[in-house]
Amino acid sequence: MKYIFKTMIIAILISLTFINIEPMAHADQDAKWEKIKESGELRVGLSADYAPFEFEKTVKGKSEYAGIDIDLAKKIAKDNHLKLKIVNMQFDSLLGALKTGKIDVIISGMTSTPERKKEVDFSDSYTKTGNVMLIRKSDKNKFHTLKDFSNKKVAAQKGTEQEKIAQQEIENADISSLNRLPDAILAVKSNKVEGLVIEKPVAEAYVKQNNSLMIANVNFNEEKKDNVIAVPKNSPILLANVNKSIKEVNDQHLISKYMDKASKDMQDDSSFFDKYGAFFIKGLKNTILISMIGVVLGAVLGALIALAKLSKFKLLSWIASIYIEFLRGTPMLVQVFLVFFGTTAVLGLDVSALVCGTIALVINSSAYIAEIFRAGINAVDKGQTEAAQCLGLNYSKTMRYIILPQAIKNILPALGNEFVTLIKESSIVSTIGVGEIMFNAQVVQGISFDPFTPLIIAAIMYFVLTFTLSRGMSLIEGRMKASD
Repeated sequence: MKYIFKTMIIAILISLTFINIEPMAHADQDAKWEKIKESGELRVGLSADYAPFEFEKTVKGKSEYAGIDIDLAKKIAKDNHLKLKIVNMQFDSLLGALKTGKIDVIISGMTSTPERKKEVDFSDSYTKTGNVMLIRKSDKNKFHTLKDFSNKKVAAQKGTEQEKIAQQEIENADISSLNRLPDAILAVKSNKVEGLVIEKPVAEAYVKQNNSLMIANVNFNEEKKDNVIAVPKNSPILLANVNKSIKEVNDQHLISKYMDKASKDMQDDSSFFDKYGAFFIKGLKNTILISMIGVVLGAVLGALIALAKLSKFKLLSWIASIYIEFLRGTPMLVQVFLVFFGTTAVLGLDVSALVCGTIALVINSSAYIAEIFRAGINAVDKGQTEAAQCLGLNYSKTMRYIILPQAIKNILPALGNEFVTLIKESSIVSTIGVGEIMFNAQVVQGISFDPFTPLIIAAIMYFVLTFTLSRGMSLIEGRMKASD
């Protein structure tokens, strides 16, 4: 009897456990979809330098996204009565953005791999594609088989299936993995590499726009790969709704229509500046905005940190020292990603890429400016402080009226150099999709299929900004010297 009673208790507990767990698991699985429905917005992550899948075009002076993946994203959003938001960033940052909740899905010509399946779930296939080798037309008679690329330098976009294929199928190849496709194209055109492993539709688009390039007559030992959409793990309702739209696309043969539309969108006979001038103007505005905020807030924060480090309170001084050493001892690129992903993953805040990039610039510059201020303060003769104390001034008034004015005068050249450096380093925030000069130059590379000209224009724009700031700082320095 005692045995039967124990068995019944165990059975009841197991039943209750299943009853409690199943609704919780189901709730967790629905959490992502419920959040999307609540916001009314579907955030689609992609890398818009991958025509004809995704790219940007100019319509009446305004930039718009176009391509196969864009039309597919529009259909998925429309089918689910959601507003579409495109989040454009580098391809190798997309998975991190999806896992930290910065985006809801990835639609970027992605293929499924065992490594990626561990991190995300994939939809049904919406199209198939194969890979080819893009080479210079002048090397037409040089490469006939994959063996001809052995011991040669070959490019592939970083974090893609093409990178893996190049590593596995080309014997002793020196693989050059580049973050962006236009950079890889430029590497081919400038003789930095012998070939580029690339998806066939994208290669065909570049060949049409570049007479110096061609597709090599070589074959990879592979079957055609499925292009799929990536969604977060354990999101069955989101995945089901995505697959429902994909089924309609496949049943109605819409991909071919999307391809035709993309081909038309890529054709534009306007001049270079008529087509792409708006991108550079937009990038210039954002660069000036984030640089000005970075300079002003970085200087204010840096001055406060310098004073904290010089404080007689040991704890405050230690905190300031750790802050400075950590930021000066880690790459700015890492800091940008920490702010971008950390605001969502750690703090649970949905902060835009522009704000995250600006915060990272302010934090990074404040550490360097703090050391500049500290050196300037220490350079002021101690007799100045003693004289102020004799006049009855307290510490704060001594710093405000006596020490800091002299320190700023001494550190102005170093401060000017830091401001110039900040403008140039603002290009790093392009990695998280901030539309500053470098980011928009990269966008134009992808649209125009011209990897070189946009870089020249970007370089000139950065030079004008930094030269103007340098001259301005020289004038201020000259005025201050005149007061001597």
